[in-house]
Amino acid sequence: MRRGLFAAVVGLCLLRLIAGALLPLSADEAYYWLWSRHLAAGYYDHPPAIAYLIRAGTMLFGQTALGVRVGGILLSWLASWFVWRLGAILSGEEKTGALACLFFNLTAMATVESLAATPDAPALLCAAAFFFCLAKVVETQDGRWWLAAGLAAGLTLLSKYTGLFLGAGALVWLIASPPMRRWLLSPWPYLGGVLALALFAPNLLWNAHHGWVTFAFQFGRIEAEHFTLRYLLEFFGAQAVLASPFILILGVIGLAVSRHSPRQALLAAMILPAVAYFAWHALHDRVQGNWPSFLYPLFCVGAAMAGEADWRGWCKPVARWSARLAVPVAAVLLLAAYAQALFGVMPLGRSDPLARLLAVGMGQVTDKIAALRGGALLTTDYETTAWLDFYGKADAVQIGEDFRWPDLPAPPASLFTKPALYICTTRRDRHDLIAAHFRQVSEIARFDRQRRGVPIAHYLVYRVEGLKGAPVGRQP
Repeated sequence: MRRGLFAAVVGLCLLRLIAGALLPLSADEAYYWLWSRHLAAGYYDHPPAIAYLIRAGTMLFGQTALGVRVGGILLSWLASWFVWRLGAILSGEEKTGALACLFFNLTAMATVESLAATPDAPALLCAAAFFFCLAKVVETQDGRWWLAAGLAAGLTLLSKYTGLFLGAGALVWLIASPPMRRWLLSPWPYLGGVLALALFAPNLLWNAHHGWVTFAFQFGRIEAEHFTLRYLLEFFGAQAVLASPFILILGVIGLAVSRHSPRQALLAAMILPAVAYFAWHALHDRVQGNWPSFLYPLFCVGAAMAGEADWRGWCKPVARWSARLAVPVAAVLLLAAYAQALFGVMPLGRSDPLARLLAVGMGQVTDKIAALRGGALLTTDYETTAWLDFYGKADAVQIGEDFRWPDLPAPPASLFTKPALYICTTRRDRHDLIAAHFRQVSEIARFDRQRRGVPIAHYLVYRVEGLKGAPVGRQP
């Protein structure tokens, strides 16, 4: 049976690689590709790991979708190994580890966040490595594994700030599990924390020199506003889709009935504090569905352990049927998502969220712009900038969001000696902002981004002339 599970995991990993090469980029992926052209120790939105990962991939495969994504996809294969070993250690059964690995690769969360070149891709691997290291602490009682855990935690923080939950969860685990409390009197956990901080230091220094912009952007979301249940229901609904319903049920059962042994307590200690925060946040504001992605390696282990356990009472029928349905239902949902993303099998038109998210039809847009182009291309949002630069090789000048590019100089005045073009979607038309810097701004064209003749987004093109004052904007 383990061979069958291994073959299924390999097949899913290869399918992810093929899809990564064929699917057009999302706007965020193209945006992070822009980062990779100007490597730094930090950026406005996130820490720098994804930029370096994309840079490595494009050095191998060029300016292609595969080049942008291959690093994260390959890291997901290594993350799968960590999940397998983590499940085997915590359960004591190799079969459970294999099942956890299969669950992990069947979830839409792990698939999307590993396929897409976003900060979640390296964070997912590093979190899986961190959980594995803690499991090795229990298995071997060797304090040196705390140094490996510190290394993984530091790399997670360089990927995404949700890595802070790893340290908080480890502390909860040490305090709440009596057999683990002896480590509080040992230097090893503290040395691991120092190592994590040392790895994270370059991003801290970058932020210190840039007004702590990343911290202000990320932690500014913590502020509580009005109370509502809307976002809480939305959050748990998103997890039911991203985990698949029956894997989610198994994972919740596994958490609800966790015993107090150090291995099983690790599940609850690492997952529940972060989930409690996300639930609290969702009572006041939206929690993006991908935020808990770093917990999925451990959550899938809990689901596999619940599916393999011999339950009694109310858990027995729920766990039994969930275990039977988890793999087939998750597989059907995942394959349906692949089919829609790759082929648009359901003619949803503008209602297709995957077509809107990905740069479907962007090549036609850039061809039409190229036929009009005379001088510089101007934009006022990072999504349009990123897509035009990646698919049109445009080197567009973005005006109005200079905070996203603090390390880049303004473009030279010579760039505006010829008439320029301002490109935007109808819903993000800022020609008033452009008119504040240029004497003449006139609309000259409209066209659509389409899939099979159905419009996905509407684009406007303005001719811009007569720069007033010094050049503005940034040319990423």
